[in-house]
Amino acid sequence: MLGRILALIVKELMGLWKDRKTRFVILIPPLVQVLVFAYAATYDVKNVPLGIWNEDGGAQAAELVRRFAGSPAFLPAALIESPAEARRALDSRRVAAVLHIPERFSADILARRPAAVQLLIDGRRSNTALLVNGYATTILADAAENLGVAQTPPIVLQVRDWFNPTLESQWFILPGLVAVLSLLMAMLVSALSLARERELGTFEQLLVTPLQPFEILVGKAVPGMVVGFINANIVVLAALFWFRVPLQGSLPLLESMLLLYMVTGGAIGLVISSLTATQQQAMLGVFVIASPMVVLSGYAAPVANMPAAAEIVGRLDPIRWMLVITRGIFLQDMAPALVLQTAVPIALVGFLVFLLAWVAVRRALR
Repeated sequence: MLGRILALIVKELMGLWKDRKTRFVILIPPLVQVLVFAYAATYDVKNVPLGIWNEDGGAQAAELVRRFAGSPAFLPAALIESPAEARRALDSRRVAAVLHIPERFSADILARRPAAVQLLIDGRRSNTALLVNGYATTILADAAENLGVAQTPPIVLQVRDWFNPTLESQWFILPGLVAVLSLLMAMLVSALSLARERELGTFEQLLVTPLQPFEILVGKAVPGMVVGFINANIVVLAALFWFRVPLQGSLPLLESMLLLYMVTGGAIGLVISSLTATQQQAMLGVFVIASPMVVLSGYAAPVANMPAAAEIVGRLDPIRWMLVITRGIFLQDMAPALVLQTAVPIALVGFLVFLLAWVAVRRALR
């Protein structure tokens, strides 16, 4: 039996590698997604176009403008001279915020009086607006302290960010991409397996071989698992050596969890493949299944912010639990006992989906 399964696995892997289009799908898109997600899909806000409306000609006002211009978060994009011009700049999205320094700002600073500064923010981009507000508040606090207008409060809040002290979004995105991309590739390759046999007219030849349904199931699932595992490690290597994301935990533990995780991806792909007649239908099926899985996993939006019904359904999503494991091992040296506890839902879902795939493949082979 092992010999027959191994022969089928080798045949599947050789078929994947010989097809130029399949090689492209397996190797190039993962690399592109790593670059896109790491560089473009960032939660950091930099070079925000800022309008400067400075009605004060004093040195203190000029110092405040220099602080905003020297910050990597802001990029001076326009000089504003009137309320109407500020409105036009914000309406046209020429700037995302306008810094308004009133004419008595320097005089108030020199007189040790409270000095008011106004920041007009484009609220149509809510996430950007919140981050811009936070950056501006930090700059103003530092400026107030250096200009001598900050009073020592009775309680000083000292903030320390654990696990990601520099708040780099790549540290959050890339470990999550290990979980998302690997499962999608495992699902895709496995989903194309039986559909490709039907499309090429070799499905009937598969039926007359001495292979049993369980052997066909394993032989068709393993290539998808191998491809998904390779893609996961491509992202891991890119995160470690290109983007310098720290790996605080155990790499062998991460690899073992990925192997368990790939079983679920291969099984889901085979269920899809057994229900489709062409590779195009299989790819569409993967898209239909994968899209809600990614949304419910918490990769982009926190699970805690979802409605209760969506949160309950999301507990059946293996991506959700693998995100906890990958980010935990990468950033916080997650304890092995906690990793195994988090992997229990993945194992249960994988076992149930594998049984479903066995039933689906047996029916497809009849």
